Amino acid sequence: MNARTIRHTSVTLPALNESGLYLSSVTSLEGGCGRVAEFHYADADLRDLDLADAHLVDGRITGLKTRRTRFHQLRVDSVEFSGSDLASLQWTDSKISRAVFRDCKLMGAVFEDVTFDNVLLENCKLDYSTFTRVRAAGPVIFSTCALHETTFAATDLGAAPDRRLRSAADRVRRWEYRGLDLQGNDLSQLRGLASLKQIVIEKSQTLQLAEALAAELDVTFGEGLDDQ
Repeated sequence: MNARTIRHTSVTLPALNESGLYLSSVTSLEGGCGRVAEFHYADADLRDLDLADAHLVDGRITGLKTRRTRFHQLRVDSVEFSGSDLASLQWTDSKISRAVFRDCKLMGAVFEDVTFDNVLLENCKLDYSTFTRVRAAGPVIFSTCALHETTFAATDLGAAPDRRLRSAADRVRRWEYRGLDLQGNDLSQLRGLASLKQIVIEKSQTLQLAEALAAELDVTFGEGLDDQ
């Protein structure tokens, strides 16, 4: 079974190349009894995509473009999303297991009450997105994702590593890190520093954290007062 490993975290990838598994092309993600299995859904351009009480298992979704996307109580098992643009995504009360999101645009997405279990997000645009009450039941990896102005609220992603966090002002309110690796990232504009416990950084990033803390505490430097 394939896996993606970054330092000490390993994510189990979708098992789509196993012997005997054949992915059939489908023209819709709405299957009988809400279940679509062993499928390939490609190059669809939709105004709306609305899935509720559904189950997607063993499949690939490629080149999908939507203008409004709503997923509610959607179970995803062993599915790969690639090269897709899910505009205005609202994903609620769901579980995502053994899934890959690669080269996807999820800008402004809302994830609420969603459980992640072995999920890889790679080279995805998640700017202005919101993760609320998102929980990791298994490993989660963010790799080279854009997270500018992304908000994490009441969220526990455990030790999800992110090697290249491209953020100017990520809000990290109540985001539990526990070992998050932030080496090689600009930390000077992070907010919600009280949540940054047991993280892994380089010694040279200590000054960046100090700069972020001074901004968060709205510190005034005495040298500037002498000139007034």
